[in-house]
Amino acid sequence: MSIFLVIVLSYLIGAIPSGYIIGKIFFKKDIRQYGSGNTGATNSFRVLGKPAGFAVTFFDIFKGFIVVFLPALFHVDIHGILIGIFAILGHVFPVYLKFRGGKAVATSAGVLLGVNPILCLILIAIFFAILYLTKYVSLSSIIAGICCVIGSFIVNDKILLLISFVVASLLVIRHISNIKRIIKGTEPKIKWM
Repeated sequence: MSIFLVIVLSYLIGAIPSGYIIGKIFFKKDIRQYGSGNTGATNSFRVLGKPAGFAVTFFDIFKGFIVVFLPALFHVDIHGILIGIFAILGHVFPVYLKFRGGKAVATSAGVLLGVNPILCLILIAIFFAILYLTKYVSLSSIIAGICCVIGSFIVNDKILLLISFVVASLLVIRHISNIKRIIKGTEPKIKWM
């Protein structure tokens, strides 16, 4: 299989809109019509509830995780993270939903989990520490993305550094409206049990 076909497959897997699918099948809701309008995990938690939110999170992480192994599976000589970026782009801009998807957080975590599980676990700890302190999912996601760039620099992985910089930039861009709401004090906070 050629690199091009692996890239296309990665994009198509990443583009599977689990939030939209779960919302339609189990709740008869188009999640894009509620909350932030995104199909990702955070909006799924807010609109569909915790069980659905956890399911969407799992599937979004899983689709990022599995694509990292496509090059090995199809004997294509390319770093898994270079294929993973296309799953992330698929999640954000899914062809199935007129290119209107999620914000790339869970799928990016899945890609990183497949490439560097230790760094991923550190970033998950940072994410939840910031989330506990601020109760802002968006801020936690942005800080974890920036910490991924720093972590990639520390472990001296140039490919990971490049991709993590691109993904962190994408995360910031996708969260501009959230950043504005945080500044205004209108960004929704999560509620701990």
